[in-house]
This record gives sequence, structure tokens and C-alpha cells, in this order.
Amino acid sequence: MEASDHENESYRKSNTWSIEDGRLVFRMQDGTLIRPSAEQIWKSIYGNSNEFPVNPAIALPEYSFSRFPLDLALLLTGRSPGNICVELVANLLPDIAVIPDLEVDQLIVGNTWNPIDLSAYEDCLADIGRQGIELGHTISVGQLIWLRNQPDLPLQLIDRLESSDPCELRAPATLNAAEWGLNGELYPYQRDGVHFINLIASQGLGCIIGDEMGLGKTIQVIAVMLAERAAGHYPSLIVAPATLLENWRRELAQFAPSLSICVHAGSTRAGIVSRLKTYDVVITSYDIAVRDEPMLSSVEWNLIALDEAQNIKNPDAQRTIAIKRLPRRVSLAVTGTPVENRLTDLWSLSDFALPGLLGSRSEFESAFENTVDDASQLAPIVAPILLRRRVKDVAKDLPERIDIPQHIQMSRRMAEMYEEIRIAAMDEYKKGVSLAVLTKLRMFCCHPYLADCELMSGEGEPPKYQRTLELLDEIFACSEKCLIFTSYTRMIDIFVRDLPSRFSGMYFNYIDGRVPVPLRQTIVDEFSACRGGGALVLNPRAAGVGLNITAANHVVHYNPEWNPAIEDQASARAYRRKQQRPVTVHQLYYVNTVEEFMVSRLALKRGLAKHAAIGHEGEATTTEIMQALSASPLSRFGEVA
Repeated sequence: MEASDHENESYRKSNTWSIEDGRLVFRMQDGTLIRPSAEQIWKSIYGNSNEFPVNPAIALPEYSFSRFPLDLALLLTGRSPGNICVELVANLLPDIAVIPDLEVDQLIVGNTWNPIDLSAYEDCLADIGRQGIELGHTISVGQLIWLRNQPDLPLQLIDRLESSDPCELRAPATLNAAEWGLNGELYPYQRDGVHFINLIASQGLGCIIGDEMGLGKTIQVIAVMLAERAAGHYPSLIVAPATLLENWRRELAQFAPSLSICVHAGSTRAGIVSRLKTYDVVITSYDIAVRDEPMLSSVEWNLIALDEAQNIKNPDAQRTIAIKRLPRRVSLAVTGTPVENRLTDLWSLSDFALPGLLGSRSEFESAFENTVDDASQLAPIVAPILLRRRVKDVAKDLPERIDIPQHIQMSRRMAEMYEEIRIAAMDEYKKGVSLAVLTKLRMFCCHPYLADCELMSGEGEPPKYQRTLELLDEIFACSEKCLIFTSYTRMIDIFVRDLPSRFSGMYFNYIDGRVPVPLRQTIVDEFSACRGGGALVLNPRAAGVGLNITAANHVVHYNPEWNPAIEDQASARAYRRKQQRPVTVHQLYYVNTVEEFMVSRLALKRGLAKHAAIGHEGEATTTEIMQALSASPLSRFGEVA
């Protein structure tokens, strides 16, 4: 080899390209290391640049060099809601390669060098950064939904999450709600639900708790409130229909005795903000929340839970607008019917749980119409914040029969009318009249019309009747069936006349003493054969024995009976051997009335029957009649005669 050839070979060896730390570098003859940009390298190969004395493609013949920049994408991995990771990757179908940081402008995959042009994604990456998303780090559920809801994002979204369905999340064995102060046991699926909601709350976000009726949404919310209080986060606000305020108060008192509770309702409700701030949990109604919005907005609520959250499904309603203005860290929308009529219902609930994450209403309605296809496209977007378990999915965790007491308060006007009847009944009883003196009170509790009393115009339906309508609304939304038991013919007539006009397309019929015995089984057969939802209104004495009505998996006892055997036999019409689903039994009654006394007496009789072979005596004693007469719904207003 001649001297000049030796010099050229030496020059090439001392001025050469190599791979270091995953990128192409050039080492000068004097040992200086240069890290050229992807643009410089590309020009050295394809642009006839003389910046470097050696062409990278010649120096590294074992490598190929791509002329075109890589297509970039976002990769989602992990499991929602607590371990969602997003990374910037090169989309090398069917493979991917992670881009380690935003300073990288080249990537070597296998034996191929690839340029990266991040300037093409500059605006997109800036938008992502404005959402607080850090590439290569975990993100929140809210950020996940934002990413999934960007159809025009230049970066393709590669979704490889193990799961984003809250129903698939399992609580760790270490979750112990008793440590927070829960006085009760959670079913396994309830533990899973509490774990999910806690993870959402830890991110300062919100969710929709859409479990079907009977699965214990209330106790899950209470457990989360206890966990939040144990972490030093309070106060919480519960907004519920007026019919359920007493129910919430009692459930909290039973399952969370350590929490201080205030029912913010009626003329005696708190008038100053500082008083509300002293409680762990404040309970109020939708109407009061609207009326007292300025006051309630003065409190920085840690958590707001909306029970029967379908009450805010109409985005234009004053109620919806006022509720959404209340300040809060965590938002829980609790409803068994997340979508009732249209997809905008779900938008409105999501707008409360995670404001803005489904875009504005106009943007949403232009993107999603009320079609099955659009609903299927929307489902994965909202899935990370929608906890929706069905009875059939968790049936193995449930008892065969679920008993749900429904403690209902009378309105002020109804309480005053009840008091007038009660005083008259006490005067009658002094004359020696027996159990019959309580009949008019019981009839009034079914409906004022039964006691020949008129409600004031504009007052709406009696609370117990309204609660029945709410239950039926949820039952029918699941295409399920219900048995409604009431002792009074006039009440049956009210149901049969009114319900068909409220729930079109549902099956309704009745069985009482007026229906000939041979026709009763025919009615049951029609009820069982009809498709979709429906209800049979039954007198427990006429239809409480002999009939097998397992097409229904819900039972509503609209008024309590003196004899527990009558109620138990009535419930058994649906709760029988051939029943394939858990049966949910709702016992509706007004608190501080003859009905509450009767329910307590029923519980005592059943308790005694468990320990001794005694009969279920239907007649009340003299002492019991006096106790029933002494109960007054006006007592909560501090005005008992």
C-alpha cells in the first residue's frame, strides 16, 4: 500500500461514526466527540453535505438509514384508574419503540437509523402539556379521558391499557373500611367499588356510581366519606330527593356513627355558613340546594354526592346549573339510570363528575347523536369514570333476598294534616274504640285522598308515592318487573289509573278481592309473558298466597301490615324456588308515624319468631295502640300537640 493510501485509511479510522447511547456520533481525529443533529446526519447522507469528511452510510455499512421521519404515537399502558402511563413512541407496526425524551431527534431501532421530526408535533405536544400530562409518567383518569376524546390529535393513540373498566378493578386485601369507622360489612364487589372511588378521590376528580338498584350504592359512598374524613378531607355534602333525606340520615347514623351529621332542610335549617362547616356531612335536598345556593357555595366542599343524580340530567334546568356551581374537590353522581332518554343525559352527569372533559354541550351534541353507534363510541370514553355493576354480574356475592327499608319524611303540610287526624283518633280512643282508630292514619299514609284530605295545589305527589315512582323508573329502565303490595282498594285504583300514563309501554294490572279467583292466574301469566318492564299491584290478602310470580324480582310494600306473616307471604310470591335472580324487597314507610311503629313491631315479631315457636299475632295490644297514636311527624318540627 502506498503512503497516501495509508494516510487516507488512517484518516478514516481517526475520523469516524459510531453508535453511543442510542444515537449516531462522530469522533474527530483529535478525539473530539460531536453529536450531530438528525438534520445534519440526513444531509450528510442524502443532501451532499460536506460538513463531515466521512459519509455515515459508508462508515457504517451494517446499518440502513431511513430517508423519512418516524411516525410518532402515544402509548397507554397500565391499568386505570391508579396506574395509567403514557409514553411517546415510534409507531413501527407491528412494533413500537419508546422515545426517551423530547430532546431526542433520532432513534436507532435494530439496524436502522431513523430521524425524528418533533417540530411536526409541536402544537400537539404543547396541548398535551397544558393538560398537565407528562410523557413517560402516570396520568389521571381525567387526563386519560381527555386523550381519548381528541379525535383530531396528530399523534395516534395506541391504547394498551390492561383495563379501563372500573368493574374489573379489585380491592387490595389490605382495604379495611372498619379502620375508617365503617360499622358494617362490605360485600366483595362493594369493597372493589370503594377502592375505585377512593382512587378517583385521591386524584381530586369525580365519577358516576351507576350500580343497579339493590347493590348498595349508599354504603359505598358512606365508606368513601369515612376514608376521606380519616385522611383529613371534609366536609361532605349529600344532595338527594327530599323523600330520601331521612333515609340518608339513618344510614349515616348506622354505618358511620363517628361522623357528625346535619340535615339542612326545612324552616329550621342552618342560616349561617360557619355552622355548616362544623359538620362532617351535610344532607340537603335538590330544591333547598337551589334555594340556598349562595350559602352552600360559600363552603369549600371536599366531596359532593348527588343521590338519584338523574335529577341533573337536563343541562338547561335551574337545578342542574345551580348544583354544578357548588365548589367541590370530588364529585360523585349516584344513579341507577345513567342514561334515561338521550346521550345528553350522560353528558350532563359527566359534566358534574368531571367538568369539561366531554367538551361543551354543543361540541358533544354535534359529535354524538342518539344512535346505538354513537352510544358505542361514547362508551369507552366515559368507561373510566362509570362504575356500573348489574345484579346478575355480582349475584354470587349477594343474598337471595335484599331487604331495603325506605325511611320517608312527610312534608310540613302533610305532617299538619296527619296531626289533625291523630288528635281526633286519640279523642276517639278515649271512648273505647280499638285498633280501628288507627285505620284513617294508615290510609292517610298511603295517600291523603284515602283519608278524604286534599293536598295543596302545586305541592306535588306525596313523598311516599313520589319515592315509588322513582323506584319504578329505575326498575323499568332495566326492563325488570315489580310487585306492589297495598292493603287498600282505593290505593290500588290510584296506582292502576295513574301509572300507565306515566310509564307508557309498561304492563300494569292488579289483583285484589274484586278479581275472580279463576282470573288471577291468567293475569299472572300475562304479566310473566309480557316483554320489558311492568308492575302488578296486589292486595296481600288476595294475592299473598298460592301465586308464583317469579317474573318479578322487585317487591314494594307500600304500607306495612300488623301481621308479619302477611308481608312475608306476599314477598314470597317473587322470592321462590324458581326465582333465578336476587329479589329486592322495598319497605316504604313514613317516619314518626303509625307506620314506623308498625315496622318496628314487625321486626320485633320476626326476631322473636327466630328464637321461639310463637305465632304471628296480628292484633295490637292496648299499649301498642297508644304507642302508635303517640307518634307524630310534627315532632321533627318541634311542634307536637
